[in-house]
Amino acid sequence: MPSFSKLHLNPKILSALKAKGYTTPTPIQFQAIPPLLEGRDILGIAQTGTGKTAAFSLPILHNLVKSDVAVKSGSVRALILTPTRELASQIADNIELYGKELGLRYAVIFGGVSERPQIAAMQRGVDILIATPGRLLDLMTQGHIRYAQLEILVLDEADRMLDMGFINDVKKIIAKVPENRQTLFFSATMPETIADLANSILKNPVTVEITPQSTTVERIEQKLNFVEKSNKLSLLKSILKQEDATSVLVFSKTKHGANRIVEFLEKNGITVAAIHGNKSQGAREKALSSFREGKVQVLIATDIAARGIDVPAISHVINYDIPMDPESYVHRIGRTARAGRQGVAISFCDPSERKLLAAVEKTIRFKIPVDETHPFHGVAPRPTSAESSRDEREVRSQSRSNSRNGRQYGHSVNKERRIAASSSERQRGDHRSGNSDRRISAPRGDRREGSNRRSSTRNSDSRPVIDPSKSGLLDFIGLGKKRSYTPQKSIMKIGRDGTSSFRPESKEKKGGFGFGSWFKKPSSERSNGPRDDSFGNRERSTSSSRGSRFGSTSQGRRESSSFGGERRSFGSNDRKPFNEGAPRRSSGGRSPSPRKRWQ
Repeated sequence: MPSFSKLHLNPKILSALKAKGYTTPTPIQFQAIPPLLEGRDILGIAQTGTGKTAAFSLPILHNLVKSDVAVKSGSVRALILTPTRELASQIADNIELYGKELGLRYAVIFGGVSERPQIAAMQRGVDILIATPGRLLDLMTQGHIRYAQLEILVLDEADRMLDMGFINDVKKIIAKVPENRQTLFFSATMPETIADLANSILKNPVTVEITPQSTTVERIEQKLNFVEKSNKLSLLKSILKQEDATSVLVFSKTKHGANRIVEFLEKNGITVAAIHGNKSQGAREKALSSFREGKVQVLIATDIAARGIDVPAISHVINYDIPMDPESYVHRIGRTARAGRQGVAISFCDPSERKLLAAVEKTIRFKIPVDETHPFHGVAPRPTSAESSRDEREVRSQSRSNSRNGRQYGHSVNKERRIAASSSERQRGDHRSGNSDRRISAPRGDRREGSNRRSSTRNSDSRPVIDPSKSGLLDFIGLGKKRSYTPQKSIMKIGRDGTSSFRPESKEKKGGFGFGSWFKKPSSERSNGPRDDSFGNRERSTSSSRGSRFGSTSQGRRESSSFGGERRSFGSNDRKPFNEGAPRRSSGGRSPSPRKRWQ
């Protein structure tokens, strides 16, 4: 194969390639560069790691220098669309390297960072713009980018852009660019779903297909490790401890899964970093830079970053999860064996991923060899995994409960609660023997008594008893009364027929509006005595003392209704027609009831 000097590129570009050590073009570079130098449209189908970036960036630099057009403010001469930020940064680095002596201006636009520097760069005008569709469309709608001088349009990793949902944004951008342009359409795979888009934007293109679509590079040694899901982390640790695993890229299908892998490896003393959608752009660039420089042994990534990682020294690619999209497998393992090197690709497969594995092997038309020598082949799942997860849930629940019990409300309140809790402990210690005797003597059939005793004892152990004298105004209205969780006493009741029964001892609690005490009475007692229908339904006793307090007699008394009217309530021995009046009695020097004052 001839050298780059035979491709008639600009001498300054050739010197930059020579300084980098590039002398012989790759197959896709050798086939794509000549027609691109002539201004033809091209449809390139090539796998990642085959030199596709240089295949279109070198002729773009040559043609822009040859035309020598002064770019205006806000204008761009060559637009390169990429799906991810990492891929955009990678292309920008290559263009800077190859065209450092050409005097061309370039800019990179993507989301996740401030748009002010990007707007400032566009105001000066750029020759080459590398951008992701989302941020580019935002700046277009704001009027910061104009395409009047556009000469070249490049869609790199077009299939990935469509898979990520950028199809509508790409169509909007294509509708704004001039029709008289040179279009370059590059993709690692060419599914039939995007063939119509390629045909609609390309004019008599030259097709360059290096290998059959969706096949893997032969320099990659592929392995398949069958392993239970609970043993994947342990298998990953054993592989990373090997001497040849110097620079390992691990792919996880979820962002949370990537974080769990990072946490596990850090606990085992392995230097690791992660890049995924939840990371900021600065964190992603820092992690990728540390991995490229060798400061980090392992990099955990998701599929969104699979095509933007260009690290030539990657020794291993590990698919911790089989990808949901079979074509993503090609892009994952394509991160290794770059620039003529050898690489190893290991895929973990648990029983739930067998169907995904079959789809991958059907897509790449290759049966991945199974490695039965790894230490976890045929090993049953760890039996303690479910128990440990359950224990972790219980620990989290316990910690939340402890945090609620230990919540701080202020010095005075906490002091009162500590005093009340200590007094409750003393009470439980004094009555512990008596409570155990009663539990033994109580009949086993009385389930309600047993449940009440157990619940009261459990609650008394977990919650302090609040001093009722500290309640204040809330006790008066019946809302501030705190429950007392002291153990309930059982008393024996002997009937006339000689039978005995146990029932809990009930203590009448006074205070508030009397909702609870009124409903706890039997129906016969609730119906005999008169009651006020005013707010709160305060219970009126038929005793003479309470009757005289509210102005009632043995013949009857007047009570106020809830709507301000009057009615007559009579005893059981003196019933008169309701419409007969009765003389108003004196209240014995007491002030009338609040409702009567309001009337």
